[in-house]
Amino acid sequence: MSDYRLQARSPLGAYTQRINGIRLRELNGRALVLISAAQQEQAALAQALRQAFALSLPAVGDSCSNADGSLRLLGLQQDRFGLLLEDGPVYPERRVAGVLGGAFGVVDQSDAWVMLELAGVSVPAVLARLCMLDLDLREFPPGRVARTVMEHMTVIILRTAEQPFLLLSPRSLARSFLHALETSAHNAG
Repeated sequence: MSDYRLQARSPLGAYTQRINGIRLRELNGRALVLISAAQQEQAALAQALRQAFALSLPAVGDSCSNADGSLRLLGLQQDRFGLLLEDGPVYPERRVAGVLGGAFGVVDQSDAWVMLELAGVSVPAVLARLCMLDLDLREFPPGRVARTVMEHMTVIILRTAEQPFLLLSPRSLARSFLHALETSAHNAG
C-alpha cells in the first residue's frame, strides 16, 4: 500500500512583489473560520467569543481584534462571521468549535481563499480601478470589512490600517485575481 502524504501548498507560491511603490504579498499560514449563528443565538455567541477569545461581536461591515492582534473577527453578514487566526493552527475549526461549545456552525475556509496584503501610498488608486466601494479613509476606516466584486470575482476586503488592505478571493481564482491587482498597480503608477 502506498504511503500518501498531503502537503499544504500556497495558492500563489508565497508571492511578493513591489510595483510602483505598492507592496503586494500573499499571506500564508493564516486560518479563516466561518461562524454561523442565527439572530436568536447571537447573544450566546457574543458571550462565548468574549470569554474564549476576548473578542466582541462586530456589526456587519465592521471587525474587531484581540489585544495582541492574533485574532480578528469580521462581521460579514447578519448571521455569519469570519474569524482570522494569525497562527493558522491545524484543524482551526476544531479549536474554535471546542471553545464555543459546539452550539454554532463552524467551518474551516482557510484553503478556500487566497489572502493578499496590499500596502503603499497608492493603494486607494490601485483599488479604485477595480472596486466600486468608496475606500476613502473617512468612509472606510481601519477595521471596516466588505464583500464586493473586483473584475467579476468575489472579494472580501478589510482595511487593517490606514494603508494596508487585506484582500481575500476564492483560491480557484487566485492567479486571475493577482493578475488584476498587478495590472491595476502598473497602471496606477
